[in-house]
Amino acid sequence: MTPTESSDVSGNGEAKGTSVIVNAIAVLRSFSAEEPLLGVTEIAGRIGLHKSTVSRILATLEQEHLVERDVDSRRFRLGLGMIAMAGPLLAELEERRVAYPVLRELTERTGETSALMVWNGTESMSVEQIPSRHQVKHLAPLGVRYNEALSSSVQVFLAAEDKDRVRNLLRSGAVTLPGLDEEAVEAYLQRLEDSTKRGWTVNFGETSIEEVGVASPVYDHRGNIVASVLIPAPKFRVSQDTLTSLGEACADAAAKVTTRLGGRAPR
Repeated sequence: MTPTESSDVSGNGEAKGTSVIVNAIAVLRSFSAEEPLLGVTEIAGRIGLHKSTVSRILATLEQEHLVERDVDSRRFRLGLGMIAMAGPLLAELEERRVAYPVLRELTERTGETSALMVWNGTESMSVEQIPSRHQVKHLAPLGVRYNEALSSSVQVFLAAEDKDRVRNLLRSGAVTLPGLDEEAVEAYLQRLEDSTKRGWTVNFGETSIEEVGVASPVYDHRGNIVASVLIPAPKFRVSQDTLTSLGEACADAAAKVTTRLGGRAPR
């Protein structure tokens, strides 16, 4: 089936609805590993649709995080929302990604669930997980998203953001912080600084009374944070003493993933 701009509509509207879906799929399929960044004109030329039609489709896809706009070129790329949609499929794939063996080691070492998280600009999202073998455990299922500022993985990503952007995310509610006022925002920013120096972040029952989370950053070759290793665990199993050992194990695992990616932590 090829893209169409036909306005033919059957009595139940199926033809028009079908053409819209086909056109949106065609837009998504126009991106490739060889050409991940495309502009409206390029996409329109490739799939035979008018630029105004492509622009409307991209606007809708962008709202759903299925595409995102490159800050420098203003062209589009596939967004991390695609990963969330593919979560059930990713769960069935046999291929182990770069972090998988490290996460498996981490779960063996700590006995707790481990996960790899990525950032879509406002949310931390799980793209890989090794569940704990304990009967009682906390999970980070593939595709799950967190936008709470006190989430340990969210803290990792926000620590790498410009402070003014963090303030804007908090004030807009895109990332939620309880008791939001100027004092709370500044205290939160200081918390991010302290966590960066330590090498791991903590959520000790702050987003869920029953859960503890620790997370550490994964870096690329430029020294930019590209992912986060997360350990979510039941709070009853984590004392303040064992919290440090979990944090150190998490930081060690993140460093191993960084090395496997050819990355480096900033100096």
